[in-house]
Parts: sequence; C-alpha cells; structure tokens
Amino acid sequence: MLDSCKLKSACSLPLIYNKKINTSGTSNADVPLADPGMYQLDITLRRGQSLAARDRGGTSDPYVKFKIGGKEIFRSKIIYKNLNPVWEEKACILVDHLREPLYVKVFDYDFGLQDDFMGSAFLDLTQLELNRPMDVTLTLKDPHYPDHDLGVILLSVVLTPKEGEHKDVTMLMRKSWKRSSKFQTQSLRLSDVHRKSHLWRGIVSITLIEGRDLKAMDSNGLSDPYVKFRLGHQKYKSKIMPKTLNPQWREQFDFHLYEERGGIIDITAWDKDAGKRDDFIGRCQVDLSALSREQTHKLELQLEEGEGHLVLLVTLTASATVSISDLSVNSLEDQKEREEILKRYSPLRIFHNLKDVGFLQVKVIRAEGLMAADVTGKSDPFCVVELNNDRLLTHTVYKNLNPDWNKVFTFNIKDIHSVLEVTVYDEDRDRSADFLGKVAIPLLSIQNGEQKAYVLKNKQLTGPTKGVIYLEIDVIFNAVKASLRTLIPKEQKYIEEENRLSKQLLLRNFIRTKRCVMVLVNAAYYVNSCFDWDSPPRSLAAFVLFLFVVWNFELYMIPLVLLLLLTWNYFLIISGKDNRQRDTVVEDMLEDEEEEDDKDDKDSEKKGFINKIYAIQEVCISVQNILDEVASFGERIKNTFNWTVPFLSWLAIVALCMFTVILYFIPLRYIVLVWGINKFTKKLRCPYAIDNNELLDFLSRVPSDIQVVQYQELKPDPSHSPCKRKKNNLG
Repeated sequence: MLDSCKLKSACSLPLIYNKKINTSGTSNADVPLADPGMYQLDITLRRGQSLAARDRGGTSDPYVKFKIGGKEIFRSKIIYKNLNPVWEEKACILVDHLREPLYVKVFDYDFGLQDDFMGSAFLDLTQLELNRPMDVTLTLKDPHYPDHDLGVILLSVVLTPKEGEHKDVTMLMRKSWKRSSKFQTQSLRLSDVHRKSHLWRGIVSITLIEGRDLKAMDSNGLSDPYVKFRLGHQKYKSKIMPKTLNPQWREQFDFHLYEERGGIIDITAWDKDAGKRDDFIGRCQVDLSALSREQTHKLELQLEEGEGHLVLLVTLTASATVSISDLSVNSLEDQKEREEILKRYSPLRIFHNLKDVGFLQVKVIRAEGLMAADVTGKSDPFCVVELNNDRLLTHTVYKNLNPDWNKVFTFNIKDIHSVLEVTVYDEDRDRSADFLGKVAIPLLSIQNGEQKAYVLKNKQLTGPTKGVIYLEIDVIFNAVKASLRTLIPKEQKYIEEENRLSKQLLLRNFIRTKRCVMVLVNAAYYVNSCFDWDSPPRSLAAFVLFLFVVWNFELYMIPLVLLLLLTWNYFLIISGKDNRQRDTVVEDMLEDEEEEDDKDDKDSEKKGFINKIYAIQEVCISVQNILDEVASFGERIKNTFNWTVPFLSWLAIVALCMFTVILYFIPLRYIVLVWGINKFTKKLRCPYAIDNNELLDFLSRVPSDIQVVQYQELKPDPSHSPCKRKKNNLG
C-alpha cells in the first residue's frame, strides 16, 4: 500500500476515461476503500488510435505498461511501425483494494536506446461496476505537454470480487532487463487453488534453420543478419551471421508455453550495425494455436515490412513437472510417488525420453539475519529459485529479517551440470526489488535430504553478504542419460545480463589468458632446456625417453597418456598429496571487479568518454569476451584433469579407455573412413541437424576458475544451525 503522500499525489492526477463506464447500474464507487476483500481485474488491451509519432519515419513501435501502486504488473508486446496498433492481449490481475488507480503508460520501443514516452492515463477502479464487462477509452496525456494530442487506448475490463480468497499467493516471476541491465520484476499471481498445478503447460522448441533472400541493408549489398524471438516476456536472440543475405543459423531455442490455447511468437530480423542503431529487416509471426502438438512443423515464413523468408522447425510438446507447493505437499515424502520417480530414472530406462535426465526438489525453508533494506530497519523478503530457464518465486514475508517460506519447488532436470540459483530480494512497491543475497549450487554437489544453511553471497558470488538461507535439496537422475546429454550443446538462457565493458573485467580476462599461455611457454622452455643440456641427468633421461617413445609409438598411446595423467591426479587426491590451492589471484580480481561495479553504479549518471564512442566500446567488449573464452578453455582443460568435477573426470576416463581400445584394435584408416562417411552423409540423413562438437560440449560443462570460486560454498557461522535453533525454541 502506498503511503498517504504518494496516494494523494496519485489520485490528484487527471482521470481520463470514456463515459461508458458511468452508465446506470450498481457502481463500485460506494464500496468502502478499506474493504479487506480481494478483486480480480480482467483487462483486454484492444488497440490504440492516432498515437504519437516518435521515430524519424513518422511512425512508432508502441507497447503498453500497466502499473498499480507504482509496481509494473503487465507489459504488452511491441507493435512495430504502427500508430493504430492492435494488441488484443489479456491480463488477469489480483487487486488487494480499489484505492490505487490503474496507471497505463505507452512507450515507443527503441533498440539500444532509451524508449520514448508516448503518453499515460489513469483508470479509477472505484468507478467500475462489479461483474460487468465494460469498454473503456483512455485519452493519453503528457504532464509536461498537457495540450498535445497523443491519441487514445481502448480497453475492455471486468472487475470481480474475490471474497474468501486467501491472500498468501505464490507468484511466477519473469525477468526483464532494462538498457542499464537493472533488475525489474514482472509477476503473475497464482491463487492457492493453482499452487499444485504446473505453472507452464508445454514447451515450444524452435530451430532457426536459415534465411533466404533477405533485404540488403549495408552499402556493400549485403547484411549482417540476426533474429529475435519473443513469446510474452520470454526472449531469444540468434547469433549474427556476417555479410550474407542467405544466412545458415542452425540454432535451437526452447520457450515455455503458459496458455492452453498457445500464443503468438513475434519474430523480427535485424541487420547488425556497429556504432549505430541496428537496421530493421522484417518481421513475421507464428500462431501456436494453429499448430498440432507432438509434431514437428517446417515453416517458411515471409518477412513482412521487408524482403525474404525465414525457415523454422517448430515443435510443441507437453510440459514437464515444474511446480510450487506448501511444505506439507511433498512429492518425495510420499513413498508411492518417490518409487515412481526412482523408477522413471532407473538404469533400465536409459533410452526412454533422453531429454528427461532427472528430478529436482528444493525445499526453501527459511532465512535468518537478512540485510535490512528499508528505512524501518526491516525488509520484505521473497525468494527466487532458478534452474536454467525455469524461474519460480515464493510469496513475500513483510517486515521480517527472519522469514519462514516453507515452500517446495520441483523441476525436471535436462542437464545434470546445471546450477541451481537461489536469490533473496526485498520487495519494493514503487521501484525495482533490492538484492539481499544469492547462492549458486551445482546439482552434482548436492547431498540429498540434508537441510543446510547456505551463507548468502553478493551479486558476483565472490564474497559473503548478510544472512543465511536454509534449503533441503534432493536430486534423482539417470547417470547414463546425464552422460549422453553432456555431449550435446548446453541449454541457452534467455534471461541473461547484457555484456558490459569493464576495465577490471578486461584486465582480469587478460591476466587469465596470460596465465594459460604462460603454461605453454614454460613447457616450451622446459623442453628447450633439455636440448641445451642445462641439467645433464634430466636431458639424458629425456633423450632415452624420446628414443623409446618414437621407436614404439602407436596412435592409441595418445589417449592412453591422457588416461594415465587423469589416473595419476586421482591417486594424488585420494592420498592427500594433492597440492592444489585456492586461486587467491582469481578471488582478488573478482573482489576488485565488485568494487568497480559499485563505483560504476554510483557514477552511472556520468557519461564517460568510452560510452560516447559506441563502436570502440563494442570492439572492446568483443576483445573482453574472446579473452574470457580463451582463458576459460584452458582452465576447463586443467580442471578436467584436476578432478574439479569428479563426474566429468570419470566420464573422460571412460571415453579415453574406449578410444585407447578402438585405436589399438582397429586400423586408423577404418576409423577415418567411418568418420568421413558420417560427415558427408550427415546433411543427407538429417538436413536440419544442428552442428556441434562433442569435445567442446563436454568442456562447456567443466567450470572455469571463475565459476569454481563462484560455486564454492562458504562456511556458515556455527551459531546458525538447525539443531541450535531448535534448542532455542524449546528453551
């Protein structure tokens, strides 16, 4: 609820709506403002008329935001290049009371720039009639230019009382990133009735195959095309294909389907331009309600407002188990359900649904000693649980630093190398949520059924922040399926922070790359010292070894040497002679970067020289990312042999044993022949197969040194323990 000052200022603003809502009938205006009941407001955003032009071409790309009490509760899709857009989008909102008006704001979308304001209006909810559909016309105004005609927005609204509904609701959270990469939340409230149901009803799998005869946007007669997909608040962006009008993407994306009927996927094609705004190539849509389920559809879509086609494969599949329930409703506590889950992932069902690797249950019990984010010395904490693209949210516990949530989240595991992220935020009605702490837990490091107190970390996951969170996690998975899934590309996250240029990050990546290169340089110096006879005994031993290996060399010895290296490191670890130490250099660099981030946040209003030269910034970001990829590649190889993730190291041992046996018994020419036949016939057998490299896919699952530090569990204060708290409660 807004305070009295904010409420007064909000209600004093002009209310502009069509007189249709004042027709005869029982008005809701006489309902007491303190009415404790809850209302359901069903809104259909119909269309806009004669909206303001904000782009140079005399058009706009409008979208609409709905807000109540300063909090955004709905955002429409973008209608490109249209001053009379038709949305026909529906939103269902639960309203605590009718005191706060519905605030409608219209913006013009500008890619890479600040969106332009196109006008706003208020709808007084106390003037709506209960249980009666009404058409509402809102006249848009700009408070700074009250005389400007900015057009109108047409809505249909129905207000329904929800007496007796419990107010403790669970929310599904989706994330959207502003240009400044600040966290904003948009939530869809679910009543208790729906808690046990699936929060999304299916998966839409899209494979972007290619583009044909796209429009040339550059002076050289070509384009650098990429494609953006949007379904509701879910977004994907394809890779950029340089200098072509017939790009071959071969990329796959998964969307969650929240509506039984389907939905509309908006697809836009763009030409990448360094240093200026990207050019719009064209757009098209996919109506999912027209597609049959459990079947792959090949679509050739004509681009509107442009030229060319996009070729897609679209598959709709049934949903997996992603749900929220109270602590009393626990899948694994029910012995019958537990046996069913264990049976589903038993070794005997290796080839049944290879994408369904395992089952994850997370109990979010409580938190203690959280940071005070409000001026009252309290916080309004809620908890977000994420596994790849699955994002679920608890209810908010108001004015509490030791909240009890007692919620159970269940997920289907598609990749056992995924990382569970649990983040605690402070809810703010009038602005974005405040970050309180976070933990990242690799699924392979989880000990089943153990209630643990996890120390909350900062945003970079490099150091502790205030408070602990109590979790109990269970992971059940099929090891063979998990191993097979390791050799295919990782699932891409559709919600990620945009790349940013950071002096500290650039320096960190440079140092990491330098350290990887120095390993090779030092090895070369060592070999060269053997040739120079700096140490006669060492050079003599190296010379004898060289003669022996070259004289007896066979190809199978290459994987055999790698196998011996892995085995040697394994025995060093179990014997306690492993001399690996925590990489304090990496941790120091991460702490420096955190300080730099804080400084950047404070100085965000100051536009430096590097922000003005956009093209140079993009080049620097590319260099920064390339250095990160090179350093991470070297660190992942090292961490494979260091047994950082035992599951992956054992998998490498199995693969190397197989390669050694194959190379020992089968002549090389037969192996090359099979490899060549497979490569040449792959496109004939699977024309739309996505190319991948199994070795690189394997290494992508091995954490880099940065990730090792981020996933490292901090030791909690001994005073924070379930047993001690129990004793205190008894006392």
